[in-house]
Amino acid sequence: MKIAILGAGESGVGAALLAQAKGLDVFVSDMGQIKDQYKAKLATAAIPFEEGTHTLDRILDANEIIKSPGIPDKAAIIQEAAKRQIPVISEIEFAGRYTDAKFICITGTNGKTTTTLLTYHLLKSAGLNVGLAGNIGESLAEKVIDDKHDYYVLELSSFQLDNMYQFKANIAVLLNITPDHLDRYGYSMEKYAASKLRVAQNMTGSDYFIYNADDQNIRKAFDAAAFAGTTIPFSLEGAEGAKIKYDGSTIKLGINTSEASIDASKSSLIGKHNQYNTMAAVAVAKLLQVSEESIARSLETFQNADHRLQLVGVAKDVSYINDSKATNVEAVWYALEGIKQPIIWIAGGVDKGNDYTTLEPLAREKVKVLICLGKDNKKLERSFNKVVPIIAETDSIEYAVRMAKLLAVPGDVVLLSPACASFDLFNNYEHRGERFKEAVEKIVLKR
Repeated sequence: MKIAILGAGESGVGAALLAQAKGLDVFVSDMGQIKDQYKAKLATAAIPFEEGTHTLDRILDANEIIKSPGIPDKAAIIQEAAKRQIPVISEIEFAGRYTDAKFICITGTNGKTTTTLLTYHLLKSAGLNVGLAGNIGESLAEKVIDDKHDYYVLELSSFQLDNMYQFKANIAVLLNITPDHLDRYGYSMEKYAASKLRVAQNMTGSDYFIYNADDQNIRKAFDAAAFAGTTIPFSLEGAEGAKIKYDGSTIKLGINTSEASIDASKSSLIGKHNQYNTMAAVAVAKLLQVSEESIARSLETFQNADHRLQLVGVAKDVSYINDSKATNVEAVWYALEGIKQPIIWIAGGVDKGNDYTTLEPLAREKVKVLICLGKDNKKLERSFNKVVPIIAETDSIEYAVRMAKLLAVPGDVVLLSPACASFDLFNNYEHRGERFKEAVEKIVLKR
């Protein structure tokens, strides 16, 4: 069987290694330049590859194509494969064929990574034999070559889900659906929501779907009555039928006729959005028989991924928080909602068609200064000039931190939560977050 792989990043190279391990004839093609680390893996395994081009005859000679999530279906090579009826699948679909492990699959517009990492932490800390993979940046395909785990916790993007057909989750989690990547879905929320709900496809009576009952887009798109498995809705707002609730310090669960109460008062996560994330992760842990005591201990010891409401440091009773991953309005809303102190807010970048209206009440209540960080700050300034008392602008992260330090008083929070993409001044949101951390350490913490 001939396999062609489009894209030689983490997922593509992992799929290539798995294909080779299973005795398949594999070829890797990337229109861009392949990173050295991945090129070395392919060369070491003697897997043929090309970069900077697609050799159509060789690719279209394949029995199956595995494509990178970043390649849209409208790409010419994918359209040609469709004409020739060559199946095009994702790395996750391919990897799922080669393991009998149970899959815990987590998706949503916001909060996927935090929830995935927290779920993994709760299960790992309880002694379960669990692996971590997916959109988190680790290839499932490469992990199932040795296939050492009983469970895999997978973060899944809508792009990955779009090319998953036979794959089935044993436990699926849908955190929320808010507008994002709509250009990939014909600017249709219905199509985007349908993509997210693919996380629950193929599920049977023995499987569980954990979802946010407070999310109106999920309620609109998901037909619970037609679902074959067991639904576990969670809610902060007292939604009817919710099986998981959270009062800010205690999580109460009613699952499979049993009830549990988890002390979450010492959780390291802040904000309303993280309460949703925590409910989902705790529900998974309880389904897998993790004790209340173990969950409570693990909530206290959890450390989130970088750039997600990450405390960089405290100086003169002013906290500096890096939330560079907040690249849309919804994520910023959760950050502003979760912080109770007065805020000096650093925002801006490449606007993605943002409507800032929903942020105005929180900004009016909590934000004392808005520092616009970007090459074009007109829209941000126009949106908040009657809402926030002081607005400044800059294209320098160092200047933004110096200004924040100058204007902050004890008890304030300096929050980088951009609401925008980073590509006007930075390589990506990680680069932006690292530059913020470096500036805070140098200018404020004097390290």
